[in-house]
Amino acid sequence: METFLIRTLQLIMSLSLLVIVHEGGHFLFARLFKTRVEKFCLFFDPWFTLFKFKPKNSETEYGIGWLPLGGYVKIAGMIDESMDTEQMKQPVQSWEFRAKPAWQRLLIMVGGVLFNFLLALFIYSMILFTWGDEYVPLQKAPLGMDFNETAKAIGFRDGDILVSADGVPLERYGGDMLTSIVDARQVTVLRNGQEASVYIPEDMMERLLADSIRFASFRYPFVIDSIAPGRPAALAGLQPGDSVTQLDGRNIAYFDFKEEMLNRQKAATPDNRLISLTYVRAGVTDTVTLATDSLYQIGIVASMQTDRLLPVVKKEYGFFASIPAGVTLGVNTLKGYVGQMKYLFSKEGAKQLGGFGTIGSIFPATWDWYQFWYMTAFLSIILAFMNILPIPALDGGHVLFLIYEIVARRKPSDKFMERAQMVGMFLLFGLIIWANFNDILRFLF
Repeated sequence: METFLIRTLQLIMSLSLLVIVHEGGHFLFARLFKTRVEKFCLFFDPWFTLFKFKPKNSETEYGIGWLPLGGYVKIAGMIDESMDTEQMKQPVQSWEFRAKPAWQRLLIMVGGVLFNFLLALFIYSMILFTWGDEYVPLQKAPLGMDFNETAKAIGFRDGDILVSADGVPLERYGGDMLTSIVDARQVTVLRNGQEASVYIPEDMMERLLADSIRFASFRYPFVIDSIAPGRPAALAGLQPGDSVTQLDGRNIAYFDFKEEMLNRQKAATPDNRLISLTYVRAGVTDTVTLATDSLYQIGIVASMQTDRLLPVVKKEYGFFASIPAGVTLGVNTLKGYVGQMKYLFSKEGAKQLGGFGTIGSIFPATWDWYQFWYMTAFLSIILAFMNILPIPALDGGHVLFLIYEIVARRKPSDKFMERAQMVGMFLLFGLIIWANFNDILRFLF
């Protein structure tokens, strides 16, 4: 329950900030062009509003709705979520949206997307300024990677070190790495000290989506963190900090060791409880033979502090250097997200679409400001891109009609705009229902 509450709070805080900034972009451009904004609402408020107030001498009412699916600003003289068609039947007033030149209306509509994108760039810059950039170079991971079954089926092997995709070096683990691999025809890996090639099928991403398991993860060395006194490991002379590299002469990593010991426990007899461990201590390799206890355990706890187990590269940024680096990170994040959008329209991609449960799950189970701001920046990128799609009821739909007006030199009729808005809202609500239905299915099954 505590984990659920922490993730829910992070989700609400993040979405609230993104909605306020998005609607604030529309609001500021509207006021810049002297367009009346009748209402500014965080979340939607059908039938009733949780909180509202209107400052003295202000044209705008501010409120908080009860339905956390977004928010809106009600701009006078515009067909929007409020579907206020009665206002559109009245004579045009100078302070209305419809009275303004097309270029001003265009800026008002892109204001939300622009502000979300600028917010993401700012957050990324401040993350780099505050925490710097840490990553594990793929080619310096000593034990390579563990791969899922889909990756193994096309030729990857546990322990492979990723080198390049179509000749372009693979530098760090993440979404860019995965995109480079699935878009490549050939991936070069280092396997047992020799280069090998893995050929990537054209439907690689669809296979991975159907698999629903992470493509690869780092293989962590088995480094002893603590030893129980009087147990087999202590009696054999093992010490905290020793790195176990082999079990009975076979190379071993953290999860391999745990799995192998568990398998042996199931088949153990009093006569087959001896094991041989090769370990490294202060650069010196040695081997010991010891007898496990009746549960096939030796009394050690392995370390999982990744900054100690893998070679972490950290780059610090000053304030001014963090800004262009943050912009680059934001632009690359947007490119990666746009590149993966094509998979949404596949059968497996549609199944992966998630609602609020999926969004909430990307936040950490414990409070972590770094992760909170990183995910908020990522969601701001997504919100900006999704809103600029040319779908009626989204900002991109209004932009599309405004571009048509500028090119054709005539406005679409109010009746057409009303119908387009309704169609767009049905599409959006259908998408929201489908996404959250997928969350329910994943929870149940």
